[in-house]
Amino acid sequence: SWHVEESPWKAAQVLRMLARHQLHPRTIGEVGCGVGEVLKQLQEQMEDTCQFWGYDISPQAIELAQSRANDRLRFKLADLGKERSASFDLVLMLDVVEHVENPFDFLRALTPVGDYFLMHFPLDLSVQTILRRNGLLSVREAFGHLHYYSKELALQTLKETGYEVLDHFYTPRIDLPTHLPKRRLMRLPRKLLYALNPDVAVRVLGGWGLLALCAAPHRPATSQAR
Repeated sequence: SWHVEESPWKAAQVLRMLARHQLHPRTIGEVGCGVGEVLKQLQEQMEDTCQFWGYDISPQAIELAQSRANDRLRFKLADLGKERSASFDLVLMLDVVEHVENPFDFLRALTPVGDYFLMHFPLDLSVQTILRRNGLLSVREAFGHLHYYSKELALQTLKETGYEVLDHFYTPRIDLPTHLPKRRLMRLPRKLLYALNPDVAVRVLGGWGLLALCAAPHRPATSQAR
C-alpha cells in the first residue's frame, strides 16, 4: 500500500511544524514520495499558491502517484539529489533516511536543493527493541530499515551532514494504524510513561518518531522566512 494509510498522520506532523514556525513555503519537494498521498493531503490543507513536486526512484510508485497529479502537484521518477536545477523552499524527507545504504552521502547531496528541510525519523532504537532477541530484526523485516536511530543519533547525523537543526519534536507513531496486537497493547503504557517523562518513554519503550526542521548550509539559521 506504500503506507498510504499513514499519510494523513504524516501530513499533520508537517503542518504542525510549519504552524509552529509560521512558515509558508511556496514550493515543496518530497524525496521518496511513494504514491504521493502526503503531498495530496498537504495540497488540500495549504495555500492554493503552493506548488508541490514528488520524487521517487521507484517506477511503480511514480506510476501510481500520477493519479493524484494536477496543475500544482507533479511527480517525477528521479533522485532529487541529482537534479541540479531543482530548488525548493521546503524539502520533505519522511521516513526515508533509514532505508538508504549511505545516509551521509545521501543527505549531503540534498543540501543544495532546499532552503528548509523537514526530516522524519522512526526512533527504532529503544531499550525494549534491544532487549528483545529479534526486536530490531523484526523492524528490518517488516519495514526494510537499514539503519536505526535514537533522537540523539538522528540529530547528530543531520549536524554532521551540514544541516542546521532549528527545531524538533517527538511524533506519536503509536497512534498509527496497526494490525499487530502487541503494538496495540503497548499504546497505553507508552502514553502513560510519556506523560511522566517523554525522553525516558521514548528511550525505554519506543513507539515514537522525531521530526526535525533544518536549514540548509547556504541559508541563515532563522525560522521566520516566508
